Amino acid sequence: LGGARDFRERYEIPITRDRDSAVQARLARRVRPFLLRRVKREVAPDLPARIEHVALCDLTPEQAAVYRQVLEAGRSEVLAAVGAQGLARSRMVVLTTLLRLRQVCCDLRLLDLPGLEAGAPSGKLDLFEELLEEVVDGGHRALVFSQFTSMLALIRERLTAQGIEFCYLDGATADRGSVVQRFQGQPGIPVFLISLKAGGTGLNLTAADTVIHFDPWWNPAVEAQATDRAHRLGQTRVVTS
Repeated sequence: LGGARDFRERYEIPITRDRDSAVQARLARRVRPFLLRRVKREVAPDLPARIEHVALCDLTPEQAAVYRQVLEAGRSEVLAAVGAQGLARSRMVVLTTLLRLRQVCCDLRLLDLPGLEAGAPSGKLDLFEELLEEVVDGGHRALVFSQFTSMLALIRERLTAQGIEFCYLDGATADRGSVVQRFQGQPGIPVFLISLKAGGTGLNLTAADTVIHFDPWWNPAVEAQATDRAHRLGQTRVVTS
């Protein structure tokens, strides 16, 4: 492919700036021999199916009120930032607003708002408890992913109060291997709480047959990788996510 300057002149500029399809096709022909891809059905044709289910819930009145407030404040911040420095330089303001709205949908306590009651209800957390009850009562085991470690901490409190055993893994976990071995080797532990960034790849957790994503990630492919911690070689049961 040549040096960086040569590659930029021959390929990058014509493709990105000029949308030259002929140059793009030429580059594709040159790199095609180096791109090898195997899909899961070719490697493991006997792997059980994976069933996807989206559980919808409503915001509580308290969450809905805060959501509207955050939305209006965020809209003002975004418009002011875009007007002052343009859209390209205002991306962090946009992402911050979207992140706050996501946190409202999870649990108001993630925002650490002054005057908020410690036991403020969360529609999503209540629904999660119902889903988890079905999982445990049905003899299943679940991986629970969230992008917010603070949300996982709230879930830990609920599980502890209900006497449900669990394993936990996030970026601060020192010995990941021992935690994974504990979950894999002890059928009596029905729940594994995992930070999406820390546990989205590189783990074999086929002892679980249910995967719950408490909150959606920006990139659906990352969620799919996390789900595949359970839906992989060695899995003998249908996986529900």
